[in-house]
Amino acid sequence: MTDTARARKLADRIRVVVAETLQRRIKDPRLGYVTITDTRVTGDLREATVFYTVFGDDEERAASAAALESAKGVLRSEVGRQTGVRFTPTLTFVADAIPENARTIEDLLAKARAADEEVRKTATDASYAGEADPYRKPAEDEDEDQHEGDDKGDAEGGTEAEDGAR
Repeated sequence: MTDTARARKLADRIRVVVAETLQRRIKDPRLGYVTITDTRVTGDLREATVFYTVFGDDEERAASAAALESAKGVLRSEVGRQTGVRFTPTLTFVADAIPENARTIEDLLAKARAADEEVRKTATDASYAGEADPYRKPAEDEDEDQHEGDDKGDAEGGTEAEDGAR
């Protein structure tokens, strides 16, 4: 059975080691502003996936990806030296999709804000289709029932005393 806590600790340590090594030892000019965002290690601790983002355009992202691939051996040996595990995991670098997802979410939120503002403008100029309060109140129902009884007596032609006189 695999120890997920151990894999998580190793992943965190690999993330720190790779980030520090990129900052201090790797002097590749193709390497842009790379940020190591996350690292995941398989249950058998044999493979590590390192997620990264690059600040810049697509050209800089491609250049940084090539620089990371060429520095993979140096980074793996540094991870093995600093972690002290029996088998140093192989490193795989994957560009993180978080910035693109965040940009998409921001665009959707902007559309929702615009739609809400349009609804708000429409609501301020709107008036009621019927009465302002279309619901009947209980007190009004009782008053109307009493008045309806009076109206029925008048409609029938008068009171009982008048009926006997006819």
